[in-house]
Amino acid sequence: MSPMVWLVAMTSRQNSLCGLAVHGLWLLGLVFLMDASARPANHSSTRERATNREENEILPPDHLNGVKLEMDGHLNRDFHQEVFLGKDMDGFDEDSEPKRSRRKLMVIFSKVDVNTDRRISAKEMQHWIMEKTAEHFQEAVKENKLHFGAVDPDGDGHVSWDEYKVKFLASKGHNEKEIADAIRNHEELKVDEETQEVLENLKGRWYQADNPPADLLLTEDEFLSFLHPEHSRGMLKFMVKEIVRDLDQDGDKQLSLPEFISLPVGTVENQQGQDIDDNWVNDRKKEFEELIDSDHDGIVTMEELENYMDPMNEYNALNEAKQMIAIADENQNHHLEPEEILKYSEFFTGSKLMDYARNVHEEF
Repeated sequence: MSPMVWLVAMTSRQNSLCGLAVHGLWLLGLVFLMDASARPANHSSTRERATNREENEILPPDHLNGVKLEMDGHLNRDFHQEVFLGKDMDGFDEDSEPKRSRRKLMVIFSKVDVNTDRRISAKEMQHWIMEKTAEHFQEAVKENKLHFGAVDPDGDGHVSWDEYKVKFLASKGHNEKEIADAIRNHEELKVDEETQEVLENLKGRWYQADNPPADLLLTEDEFLSFLHPEHSRGMLKFMVKEIVRDLDQDGDKQLSLPEFISLPVGTVENQQGQDIDDNWVNDRKKEFEELIDSDHDGIVTMEELENYMDPMNEYNALNEAKQMIAIADENQNHHLEPEEILKYSEFFTGSKLMDYARNVHEEF
């Protein structure tokens, strides 16, 4: 199924859920009973990334919403929140009023609970994850239109590598006219070694996004693949190759567990640093063994990593749904209930919306 067909199908289903708003009313009574003194936790990584968005608008982002790994191979710490909240992630930031946030969370619960039995199944969560992933794709398409206009000032619908290079270097502080003249006259560009390395990486990515027959001119759709490889099969493969290249220590073009959990360059200076490193290793080990290495042979191939990172993989969405439910499923009934989602709100929204969950069931 093509990304656009899949997106239309998901959007259609999303519209059909609007009629469930009435179902959400029974949950609002529960919300008003929650402890009003709840204090949101600090999960600011997504918000911090957002502050740099404008200055890096023509650069492929390091972080891709709804994708499990960052471009540098790190785990996406906000993944579960992204696929649960979709484009509404900012609605649960630190400054949100707790009672209002709890109400919003219960409205979301009612939308996920399609059969209105007051609990969320793995299938319902799977469909919801796919819809929220579609929302991120819609946002990427919308932003790409603006970004493409920034690098296509003449509006001819195509951008050459040289045009892009001028805009990129101008964003780094170089004089746009001087750079354009130097490229036009085939003169050597005076850039530092780090910038030159970034340019070489971007050029390889640019060529990969240029669909056959290659003309080194990117259309708006191709530019979307350049910025967001997660929504193009060919570019997703390219992204996986780059991650494997960076982590693969023995050159066999696949990843062993020791390679995947290798600590970043640096030294452990104190106990706090040791704890951080231990968490890094434990989290990546669990992800490798339980989700990425699908045949459990101790080796992750490029195909396995590609399947794991594919945001449109319905099988992955079902596995994620089961994992997300298991995190909060205290009564072990394989479903998510209102009391549980409120108690584990920090996992789903990044904000701790209640402090005394033990009182919820009684009041409910």
